[in-house]
Amino acid sequence: MAFSKMVKPESSELIHLSVLRTERLSEHWMRVTLGGGEIERFRPMGFDQWFRLFLPIGGDAGLERVPAKANRMFGYLKFLRIPDGERPVMRNYSVRAFRPATADTGAELDVDFVLHGSAADGTAGPASRWAETCEPGEHVLIIDEGLTFNPQRGTDRVVLIGDETALPAIASICASLPATATGTAIIEVPSDEDALEFPHPAGVEVVWITRPHEFAPGAFALGRLRDLTLPESPFHAYAAGEQSLASGARKLLVGERGVDKNSVSFCGYWKIGASAPASKTARDAAAEPPA
Repeated sequence: MAFSKMVKPESSELIHLSVLRTERLSEHWMRVTLGGGEIERFRPMGFDQWFRLFLPIGGDAGLERVPAKANRMFGYLKFLRIPDGERPVMRNYSVRAFRPATADTGAELDVDFVLHGSAADGTAGPASRWAETCEPGEHVLIIDEGLTFNPQRGTDRVVLIGDETALPAIASICASLPATATGTAIIEVPSDEDALEFPHPAGVEVVWITRPHEFAPGAFALGRLRDLTLPESPFHAYAAGEQSLASGARKLLVGERGVDKNSVSFCGYWKIGASAPASKTARDAAAEPPA
């Protein structure tokens, strides 16, 4: 049975949020907690829920000019008309965690940023630099995009694979799985300290692979996947991260190991050699933004 590739959100409207605090998790990880603003309009869906994030690189004036449907073709073209230096940076990120409001605190949304380079020495990209240097009270915009991990494809038995950029999504998926779920999560990271532990069902084994610096992301994770004893069918496979890792995992599972293609969810977040990390949907946005 074929299931939808994506699970759409209840709403894709612009949501204004503010930075509440930041936390350095490791050398290559920064957590930014968002809240305030219009967070009551955000509808958490769990799993690998992702969103467009607009960062005020050119100040709040640029945020105010972001069109309502900047994730659609005509809205994106309007977005590109915002002058350079004022136009916000748009990137795709996963919800690492969402905490609903309580009697004492407002709702909060955690976003984990992989840090590339350093803000101090000028080698960081714009999103990474912002995550390192943002202060409480700064404003951002998000547009909810829903899920790539469609739970209709199964939540009882899973195989999850990704590089460091997929760690927040895999961690959130594990938090959304039933406690009785079984399977394996293979996560490739650039250093031992970037292997950020996360809660997961007891029956899901987490396999960490530390990638030597001279190797491109993905090859070691794919090698482990090739040798993995797969769960009894049917199971849901999910692959995300660098484009060749995500597409390579799908090709390996479907083409080499005979897994039903309708049981595989995958998303290339970024591409080696590209100027900025971007999923296929983000790349499509530059030409014809996705639904």
